[in-house]
Amino acid sequence: MPNPSRPRAAVLTATAVLLSSLVAGCGGDSRDEDLTAQKLSWKDCPAPSPSEGGGNAPSPLPDGDEWECATMRAPLDWNDPGGDTIGVALIRARASGAENRRIGSLLFNFGGPGGSGVTTLPAFGEEYATLRTRYDLVSFDPRGVGRSAGVRCENDQQLDAHLQQDMTPDDAAERGTLLDSTKKFNAACAKKSKRMLPHVRTTDAARDMDLMRQVLGDDRLHYFGISYGTELGGVYAHLFPKNLGRAVFDAVVDPTRTPEQSALGQARGFQLALDNYAEDCTSRTEDCPVGNTPQDVEDRIAALLKSLDGKPIPGVFPRELTQTAATNGIAQSLYSKDFWEYLTEGLDQAYDGDGRILMLLSDSMNGRNENGEYSNLIAANVSVNCADDKPRYSVAQVERRLPEFRAASPVFGDFLAWGMVGCTDWAVPGAADRPDVSAAGSAPILVVGNTGDPATPYEGARRMVDALGKGVGVELTYRGQGHGAYDSKNTCVRAAVDGYLLNGRAPTAGTVCS
Repeated sequence: MPNPSRPRAAVLTATAVLLSSLVAGCGGDSRDEDLTAQKLSWKDCPAPSPSEGGGNAPSPLPDGDEWECATMRAPLDWNDPGGDTIGVALIRARASGAENRRIGSLLFNFGGPGGSGVTTLPAFGEEYATLRTRYDLVSFDPRGVGRSAGVRCENDQQLDAHLQQDMTPDDAAERGTLLDSTKKFNAACAKKSKRMLPHVRTTDAARDMDLMRQVLGDDRLHYFGISYGTELGGVYAHLFPKNLGRAVFDAVVDPTRTPEQSALGQARGFQLALDNYAEDCTSRTEDCPVGNTPQDVEDRIAALLKSLDGKPIPGVFPRELTQTAATNGIAQSLYSKDFWEYLTEGLDQAYDGDGRILMLLSDSMNGRNENGEYSNLIAANVSVNCADDKPRYSVAQVERRLPEFRAASPVFGDFLAWGMVGCTDWAVPGAADRPDVSAAGSAPILVVGNTGDPATPYEGARRMVDALGKGVGVELTYRGQGHGAYDSKNTCVRAAVDGYLLNGRAPTAGTVCS
């Protein structure tokens, strides 16, 4: 199962957009050029390429305005800022309000790592209409993602096989198969993306953001980060505390945890979300078709996954629904309470031998479209994580921790534990055990935690506040379900976030929205 910390929007949105076929990495030399003085050439956004998920060009905004796209040049290697450059893809919607009320640009990162902001932002144009009254809405493909020198690893057919493999090995032979498949994937990344792999760390993306701030003409970077975007925002605040303006972190990554601790936290988070789903389904007045009690629902899910381990069922022809794909599909459906009905339908069908819905959900998690083409979401996710995370875990270390992971989640524990071997044979060393987000001197950052968040458990919000430092983080709690809070449309959360970004009024620290 790939790292599920990316938000659902990055992998489910059907309204994807991509600028086509600009060269991701220029081989030229820019030593005599000041990249902060470059002028962006904004143009209409064409349709996305198949590698970005396909689909149509973004539809006009509700008021008829068009989305605009451009490419910013950034150093390939920030340790050699006068050397070769890469292209960083941008998208924006100009502010809709009066010019004299415009604050500047509001930069979004929707998570991942590996999510394309160029494809995701247009899907939320209406959601951010209020923010657009005073900001240009801007997002981007971080380096290594999509059209921003996107990393490449295995082809579509190889990814189909890689992502169908048994991710919960039961014996030495299955462990060997898993490790061999992981080595092949990592070797493909090193072969096809050797030039980029050392330069896709979160610190590199944060430096790109400060260049972006200058190129967009903003004195301060106003920022909205979701999921992994909160880690990226925290790293930016650490590197450039005086340059950060109004910022919101939603669905907050815990910056104090090692990869192993993060994986264990996600096991608990996804199990909590599954518990909440089972309780919700069985508490309705009508019968829950997938169980009579919460425990019955979870027992039946466990039995389904066990049976799929040895005998997959038909999925999306010609592929079968394996245990791995089913677990991915269940995890994907827990990103939003709006998806719970699809989980119920998918489970109900799977019990009758039809795995199509769960497989479609799994495909969404992995960035696979209906034509069998993958975006570079998986490649970018692994590349950034492995470049960031210093620890490399062995089979023996995973096996020692399996009992704790299984206790945290009978459904997701094994998958998340074995996922820790993904970086073991990576070609580039990881940067650190955990990100540094200490940001003394930064403007206040509104940090929004969701008590029912499966992918970024609620406790991470408090730890992010503490790690940012005294007087920086302002914690807001949302008592809800799903990954993130602002997109839940909760009026209390919306009022707090909009009030800060639009008027500079942060809520009282410790405010709770239900």
